Amino acid sequence: MASVTLGSWIVVHHNHHHHPCSIFSKSRSRSSSPITLTKPISLRSKRIVSSSSIETSSSVVTKEDNLHKSEPSSFDFMSYIITKAESVNKALDSAVPLREPLKIHEAMRYSLLAGGKRVRPVLCIAACELVGGDESTAMPAACAVEMIHTMSLIHDDLPCMDNDDLRRGKPTNHKVFGEDVAVLAGDALLSFAFEHLASATSSDVVSPVRVVRAIGELAKAIGTEGLVAGQVVDISSEGLDLNDVGLEHLEYIHLHKTAALLEASAVLGAIVGGGSDDEIERLRKFARCIGLLFQVVDDILDVTKSSKELGKTAGKDLIADKLTYPKIMGLEKSREFAEKLNREARDQLLGFDSDKAAPLLALANYIAYRQN
Repeated sequence: MASVTLGSWIVVHHNHHHHPCSIFSKSRSRSSSPITLTKPISLRSKRIVSSSSIETSSSVVTKEDNLHKSEPSSFDFMSYIITKAESVNKALDSAVPLREPLKIHEAMRYSLLAGGKRVRPVLCIAACELVGGDESTAMPAACAVEMIHTMSLIHDDLPCMDNDDLRRGKPTNHKVFGEDVAVLAGDALLSFAFEHLASATSSDVVSPVRVVRAIGELAKAIGTEGLVAGQVVDISSEGLDLNDVGLEHLEYIHLHKTAALLEASAVLGAIVGGGSDDEIERLRKFARCIGLLFQVVDDILDVTKSSKELGKTAGKDLIADKLTYPKIMGLEKSREFAEKLNREARDQLLGFDSDKAAPLLALANYIAYRQN
């Protein structure tokens, strides 16, 4: 079975007051850019949860839990994510068996079962459980998002894209199987993700309407309104003068390139778990925050950690002259922005049952304070 690399994590409780504001509300002037960007998305939920809407028999997440809790959490996040990741690994191993044509399935399995933190499928499962579903219901969707994530990594590493030789501490797919097979392995994972979501989701538990809705969400997240949009703007932005771009430009890239698939992970889990429209939207905003947070932290790690510590090539964004948060904001401001995003994410869980929300609260902190 593939190993699960988790790195270091710290659960941090904030002891300062948070003044409600959208993280994207501040307008920034910048020169015209060759890329036309949409208006930044506000992450703040407009819904106010009333005490009457919360069952008195269960505890709920409150603002004080988010910001002023000083005692150590009793939730064992490490055990939770390891257990869930092992379940995901078994499901992925079963979903993509080694069969003819051997070459393509070997290439698919090489990257799909190479370990990793499994953040996206765990997020999908945790969101499903938060709204009343269970792991088995969410697993096909969880596997689908991990297949698509793996596809994006395979294609990202190609010489025509990021041209990387190392991924998760191992040679990248094209270094082992060649560029032609690597491209096809990514294509196969992309198409099979939708097939698996449609065919493996239990029709006894999840209605066809919800399955179709989940498929639509996933497709949108990875196309020209999601991952692909972020990727193409990122490619087009290499080498641009900092005077021609700003934070809004960088946020557009990463809300689409990184956050969109994390957002889809949470939304798919909430959909198949039977969540209400309001619950789905709150989880969408939570995931959007941690998706952007994931990229901010990734940019910080790229300039502060070694290749050995990261399990991938360090400093490659600097070499490629890519736009990053430390490049635009500086390292300390980037760290402050990560803290703000973490608080914004946690605020989206206000009013949910605290026990069921614990994995997501811990996941936000894990993403914020990971070391690889």
